[in-house]
Amino acid sequence: MAETKTILRALAGETLPTPPIWMMRQAGRYLPEYKATRAQAGDFLSLCYNSELAAEVTLQPIRRYGFDAAILFADILLLPQALGADLWFVTGEGPRLSTITKQAEFDKLGRGEMIHDTLNPIYDTIRILRRELPEETTLIGFAGAPWTVATYMIAGRGTPDQGPAHALKYENRALFEAIIERLTESTIDYLSAQIDAGAEVVKIFDSWAGSLQGEDFHRYALYPARVITEELKRRHPGIPVIAFPRQAGDKYIGFHAATGADCVAVDDSVSPEWVAEHVQPGGCVQGNLASKHMVTGGQALVDETRKVVEALRNGPHIFNLGHGITPDADPENVQLMIDTVRSA
Repeated sequence: MAETKTILRALAGETLPTPPIWMMRQAGRYLPEYKATRAQAGDFLSLCYNSELAAEVTLQPIRRYGFDAAILFADILLLPQALGADLWFVTGEGPRLSTITKQAEFDKLGRGEMIHDTLNPIYDTIRILRRELPEETTLIGFAGAPWTVATYMIAGRGTPDQGPAHALKYENRALFEAIIERLTESTIDYLSAQIDAGAEVVKIFDSWAGSLQGEDFHRYALYPARVITEELKRRHPGIPVIAFPRQAGDKYIGFHAATGADCVAVDDSVSPEWVAEHVQPGGCVQGNLASKHMVTGGQALVDETRKVVEALRNGPHIFNLGHGITPDADPENVQLMIDTVRSA
């Protein structure tokens, strides 16, 4: 069946007449059925760790829209929680973490096998999904990239400029690099366990890669992505890896070759025409319709969707948004996007 899954064919480098399609955060707050299931779970973390309900919200957009892939419902901050950080969510404000800014705080973190005791429900979600998903639907596992996860661990929350992480990088480079190394090792173990449970593709989300400049981008975004990808492919020969160094700009160029990733996802700060010229020659690309069109809809959505498809039709392409869908999106606009892609 794998040979007929369009996502896997695109990841293997095949140019398809119609690009396969899925959407970042496709299981989420824009869907009424998701809101109902989250209410049943009680809170966000309870939903993540309830394997049956997490599988249900993963399946909801597949039932509604027939996407070509389902992405595991979880959160990138479950890994630092599994390492021993305190994690909680503040309604309307987002995640909070106990901070790691001193060596003594870092020394309390675990490593290696200890993460699986906490994360076993995530692997159970994957096993349920492999049983329940349609045969033609690819299952994607994921994790946050070390730099992006580190920014939350150091600041204790999301920040507009990742300032606390940058400050620690300059003030205590040894501690900062120890955090990156621990996260790199743990991410390998986490994604490897997802693959063992049944994930057919894994994606590395580096949402804050764009704030790394010069050599720091190579050391803390590109290099960890390469280490993770190489080790996953050593443990699981043939596993496809999607890398997403968001807002990398010119540094998207050559990212396939530099990391070994099978696909580079691109955000909407770069044009699809630029991606076709500079990034797609390196391999499969994913993206990159602006998420705002899921809110505003209309002819602009149709026109921009066609523009992305047309620009990237001469190489391997997975259609997606340039970032995750937002809670204020209209589900009808998602259907319009899908219909446009499949009729383009």
